[in-house]
Amino acid sequence: MHIEFTQADSSHVEDLVELVNSAYRGEDSKEGWTTEADLLDGQRIDAAGIQALIDKEESVILVAEDDDNGDLLGCVHVEKQGSKMYLGMLTVAPELQSKGLGKLLLNESEALAQFWDCTTIFMTVISVRTELIKWYEKHGFRNTKETKPFPYGDERFGIPKVEGLQFTVLEKKV
Repeated sequence: MHIEFTQADSSHVEDLVELVNSAYRGEDSKEGWTTEADLLDGQRIDAAGIQALIDKEESVILVAEDDDNGDLLGCVHVEKQGSKMYLGMLTVAPELQSKGLGKLLLNESEALAQFWDCTTIFMTVISVRTELIKWYEKHGFRNTKETKPFPYGDERFGIPKVEGLQFTVLEKKV
C-alpha cells in the first residue's frame, strides 16, 4: 500500500464523516484502540461540520489515501491560530490502527505547522482518555494540566454516557 497525503475538498465530505464516526463511535470503533464508544453516543461529526472545517480560512483537513485504490485511510484537522496550530480529529480507520499511520499524520501536521511558521501545536483530548494522552506524550506532546469544559448539551459533539467529562490541553513545540 502506498499512502498519499492530500488536502480534503468537498468531494471528501461523505467519506470523512463515515471514517471519523467509525473510528470514534459505535461498534465499528471498537476494532481500534481509540474508541470513545464507552464515553459518548451519537456522532463525532456531521457533513456540515466537515464542510465548515474545509471552508474555514487557515484550516485544512489532511487526508491519507491509498494511492492504489483511492480508499480513505485517515485524516487530521489542523488550523493556524496566530503562532500556534490547533490539531484535532486525528483519525485512522479502526482496522488500520497501531500500524504507524497516526504517526505519519502527525508528521504531516508538523510539517504544515513549520510551513505556517507556527511555534506550537496544541490540541484537546477528553481527560479520561489516558491511553490516548500517553500516545501523544510518546510523540512529543506534553500535558499542560490546563482543562476546558466538555460541551454538554451540544449533540454535535456526541451524547455523553458519563458525567464529569472535560478536555485536557496538550501541546508540542515545533
